Amino acid sequence: MTTELRRLRNYINGEFRDAADGRTIDVVNPATGEVYATSPLSGQADVDAAMEAAAAAFPAWRDSTPSERQKVLLKIADAFEERAEDLIAAEVQNTGKPVALTASEEIPPMVDQIRFFAGAARLLEGRSAGEYMEGMTSIVRREPVGVCAQVAPWNYPMMMAVWKFAPALAAGNTVVLKPSDTTPASTVLMAEIIGQIVPKGVFNVVCGDRETGKAMVEHPTPAMASITGSVRAGMQVAESAAKDVKRVHLELGGKAPVVVFEDTDIEKAVEDISVAGFFNAGQDCTAATRVLVHSSIHDEFVAALAKAAAATKTGQPDDEDVLYGPLNNANQLKQVTGFIDRLPAHAKVEAGGHRVGEKGYFYAPTVVSGLNQDDEIVQNEVFGPVITVQSFTDEAQALEFANGVEYALASSVWTKDHARAMRMSKALDFGCVWINTHIPLVAEMPHGGYKKSGYGKDLSAYGFEDYTRIKHVMTSLG
Repeated sequence: MTTELRRLRNYINGEFRDAADGRTIDVVNPATGEVYATSPLSGQADVDAAMEAAAAAFPAWRDSTPSERQKVLLKIADAFEERAEDLIAAEVQNTGKPVALTASEEIPPMVDQIRFFAGAARLLEGRSAGEYMEGMTSIVRREPVGVCAQVAPWNYPMMMAVWKFAPALAAGNTVVLKPSDTTPASTVLMAEIIGQIVPKGVFNVVCGDRETGKAMVEHPTPAMASITGSVRAGMQVAESAAKDVKRVHLELGGKAPVVVFEDTDIEKAVEDISVAGFFNAGQDCTAATRVLVHSSIHDEFVAALAKAAAATKTGQPDDEDVLYGPLNNANQLKQVTGFIDRLPAHAKVEAGGHRVGEKGYFYAPTVVSGLNQDDEIVQNEVFGPVITVQSFTDEAQALEFANGVEYALASSVWTKDHARAMRMSKALDFGCVWINTHIPLVAEMPHGGYKKSGYGKDLSAYGFEDYTRIKHVMTSLG
């Protein structure tokens, strides 16, 4: 006896459609390793149809007033709250995340972020009109850029979709959004909800693989391409977009340093850092993955962190005692396992370092010490429940180690010394610096990095402005 698979479909121009050529991808529940749905493997014809729909809908949506767009976004936020249980169920199948944490840690921020951008739609800021040349008045118009091609990742499929479509729609753009091939279910459900609120063609979802995303970015219609994903994917998007000078918004990898000084409350720091490192199975670009500890407290800190890791639980979504669920897919499990298998002889696994169970893609909370700055696991993004620990002797060396990677998304400093915290926050070359905490985000503040972590901002007024363009209008007073 076989269970019938769910059939997910694209959402284009206000209707659900299969891929034009009928191709599909199997979608796997990472908590079980079993196929539970099929998703369209969209090709050029599907991308063409979505872009045509978005382009046709753009003029009317662009010309709607900010207050009209605000009302639409507020309705979307309300609808997401009303359909929260359905969204949670879809996301849990997508990702294997704990049900309780998905309900408490994702739905409320998503709804809040949509409402923030609903308000931002009515608060376009710019320089005041004025006479900068005799007999002439200049004004600045801020306008939507046009059709936006957006690619969301698999680590937070729902929330990252919100980070993309909410500012884009608020600014007056239309959207073609592609979820990851491993996590399309919640995005397709979002399309069902949003489609009942926005005019047809304003919001479109195209499912598929890397080739689908490539076709979206290379398509001549979009004025902007936005991706949250790996550094490699970001480089490919930037290269493709350069061919017709598209605007690009990139949120890529991270390797967040967590700098712990000798005056830190070790017990409190370990408690917070372990959660920030292991939450969502470490599949977070801002995760507390790379701990740098002052040499005077190194051994005590490592012992406490290893104990915290051993007490941290991973397991099935309905287990209320777990902090995190499985890695997202078989390839990601292989990647994380490979980092541990390739550890140098001088490294020591203090906790974890192994797969948990045979069903699903679970990996134990892991702590690795004894590492050097040039070790692979220090330099490259693991994207799993793995925290590395290094020792430093003074502020200068802490900064050298912290900044000595190709990523520059997030960081944190742990100290009771205010002046030192200020010096470190200035010198750390990362888009976000937390002090005595790690990982909280709010809609009002920008999120984005430098170097190979990409460019452009999510959230905040800065993220909203990224989806606008500026026009100078000058008029003669004669």
